[in-house]
Parts: sequence; C-alpha cells; structure tokens
Amino acid sequence: MESILKNKCIAVTGGKGFLGKHLVAALRAGGWKDIFICDLPDYNLVNLQDIKRFYQEASPQVVIHLAAKVGGIGFNQENPATLFYENLMMGVQLLHEGYLRGIEKFVAIGTICAYPKFTPVPFREDDIWNGYPEETNAPYGLAKKMMLVQSQAYRQQYGFNSIFLLPVNLYGPGDNFDPRSSHVIPALIKKCVDAQQKGEREIVVWGTGSATREFFYVEDAATAIALATEKYNKSEPVNIGAGFEISIQDLVELIVELSGFEGRIVWDKTKPDGQPRRMLDTTRARDEFGFRAATDFRTGLKKTIDWYRSTLAQGISA
Repeated sequence: MESILKNKCIAVTGGKGFLGKHLVAALRAGGWKDIFICDLPDYNLVNLQDIKRFYQEASPQVVIHLAAKVGGIGFNQENPATLFYENLMMGVQLLHEGYLRGIEKFVAIGTICAYPKFTPVPFREDDIWNGYPEETNAPYGLAKKMMLVQSQAYRQQYGFNSIFLLPVNLYGPGDNFDPRSSHVIPALIKKCVDAQQKGEREIVVWGTGSATREFFYVEDAATAIALATEKYNKSEPVNIGAGFEISIQDLVELIVELSGFEGRIVWDKTKPDGQPRRMLDTTRARDEFGFRAATDFRTGLKKTIDWYRSTLAQGISA
C-alpha cells in the first residue's frame, strides 16, 4: 500500500492552514510527489458544487481531510450552529463524493472534542461513545465524529477504505494567534508577549486553571497523519498525540517563564474551564503504524514563542 499510494495524487483539504502546511511538508519529505492543496478561497468545501469541482480538477486517489471550522471556548460558545453545520457538511459530502469517484483512500481527521465530557483518563478509543461531549465544544465534536460513523458504514457496506484519526490539541509555529478564535497556547503566548511589549503588568486568563490538557506539536501531528495514510487501513478510530497532560495553571506558569513575562496573572473564574481533563492513550497509533511523538513540550513551546516574536518583529499578522 505504501509504495503504491506514493505514486498517486494525494489531496489535502485545508492544506494552506496551520496543520496543512506542516503536513504537506511532511508528505513531500516522505516521498509524495503529486500533492494537490484544496483550500479557501479556491474551494468552499461547505458547498457541494465546489466539492465536485475539486474532485474533477484534482482527480485524487487519496484525500486527507484536514479542513475545519475551529476555535477556542469563546468562539465555540458564540458559533455552535456554524461549527456544527460547516464541519458536518464538509466531512459528509467530501467522503461521499470520494466514494462515488472510487478514490483509493480517505483519511478523516477528527478531534479530541468528540470524546465524552467525563472520559476516563487516558482517553481510549473504545470510550468514544460512552457519553456526551463537553457542552462548549459538543456541536463541533459531534459534527466531526459523524465522519467516524460514515467511515465505518461505508467500509462495511461498500468496502470503501476510509480511516479516522483523533488528534489532541495542536500547537506550534504558524498557529492561529487571533484572540477571537485561537486555542489556549497561542492565546496565552500572545497575552504574555504583547503585555511585555506594551509594558503591561498583568494578564487575564480564563477559568480556574484546574483543567488539564494534552498538547501535540504540529510537526509530530503531521508525521502521525502521514504514517497513518501510508500504513493504516482499518475501521477503528486511532488517537494521535503526545501522551501526557498538564494543568492549565502549570501551562500558564511555563509560558510565563519561557516568554519572560514578569507581571501578575489574574484568573477570571467566571469563564468556563471546558472539559475537565484531556489526555490520550496512544497505544494503538504505536502498534498499528509505529508512531511516537518526538518533540519535548518545553522545546515545542519555546519554538512557538520564538516564531510569534519573529512575526511581530517582521510586522506580520500571526
């Protein structure tokens, strides 16, 4: 499968985005030559006609579906309907049209938000249906999880080769630092670095700091997806992550240390913490396609902070 697929066209939806850029680089480094990037503004994948045009113009044999409408807790609270509809329509229509065209493989990228709110830690793939997701991200998580249902149904009925991967929270150079939609690490880095530059003496952080999260360096995530694309061909979902957890309070303190911010941290406890704990069991990824995360968390955070500082120095919007 590996040598055969690498000689064929692979399309990456969301290929211009944060993870997409790193994945395209990983695929090229791994020997993929014919790579088609499917992204806005050329293709609006909520629109079925754009999906059909994409398949006609690219003629891919393999599709990796990264494209998603995403945000942090605040964005999720403000846009639940948009997040549900756009993610659902992209995934369902892309996979179905891929099946109709006889593509050889569809790689669906899900989200840790698909897991139940009180999933035992570490999260195991077999627990994914044992409860309702955390409320602030349930519409997004459920929309993405429908690709798992579809993937398994199409394999069962049609023999269609589709797989479903569950990445944990990503971070790294090139992340989204827009405060309206960013996730926790870029939001915290921006708060610390911007406060330093403006001479401000405090930053405000959402929640109590008690929630825990696992964070996955984006280059490691790209490696995991590339490996699964080449080597994994089963219906069972697969977690991909680093296999550790850190409290938000400890994360804030670490980013404060690495960024050099010396002011006060104010916790806004009127804001939600989100899911209480998140950490993945990554045994299946190791056993099925040999993936282990390689990047130390401090090292990854330092690279991300340095990248954000360099974009500010160059006057580029991060």
